[in-house]
Amino acid sequence: MPFSKDLKYDPAITEALAENYTSIIEGAGEDVNREGLLKTPERASKAMQFLTQGYEQDAEAILKGAMFAEDYSEMVIVKNIEFYSLCEHHLLPFFGKAHIAYIPEGYIVGLSKIPRVVDVFARRFQVQERLTDQILNSIQKTLNPMGVAVVIEAQHMCMMMRGVQKQASVTTTSAFTGAFKSERTRNEFLKLITSDLT
Repeated sequence: MPFSKDLKYDPAITEALAENYTSIIEGAGEDVNREGLLKTPERASKAMQFLTQGYEQDAEAILKGAMFAEDYSEMVIVKNIEFYSLCEHHLLPFFGKAHIAYIPEGYIVGLSKIPRVVDVFARRFQVQERLTDQILNSIQKTLNPMGVAVVIEAQHMCMMMRGVQKQASVTTTSAFTGAFKSERTRNEFLKLITSDLT
């Protein structure tokens, strides 16, 4: 099932989450019956379900649904994939770009499926390090290519809005398998994702 703003919301889950959001709003000292907040618990409930719909998605099934036998064996890169996720420590957003490459060995995958795999894992409670590994491992396991590379650059609202309050900080994580363990191949990938070829 694709990610959609028209997600079908389970009424029981929506109601239960809305009740919890009502308690949170009241706990913060607000009047949940104030005009501007009357529908906020339900809206927040649906927003949370949308932001965590990745739990209902299967990355391997998405990839297997668009695998094609092909002799191509050079690097395939999809870069600047925007994503939004929720930090599991504070439930605040972190967001940025993912850069992904693989070197096919018998199979390629439809290019749109790679950003969808990013969303499958981003639309969960996450830490950036795990997100990086989950994307890498799902592609490696499903396509069995000669190697996979993933680099993620993200800004974390838990660092920007609270805590150290450093608005310009960017966190970078990376993971590599197979051919990308070679310094030469890895450096080619890193050069390509930082260059502007257009």
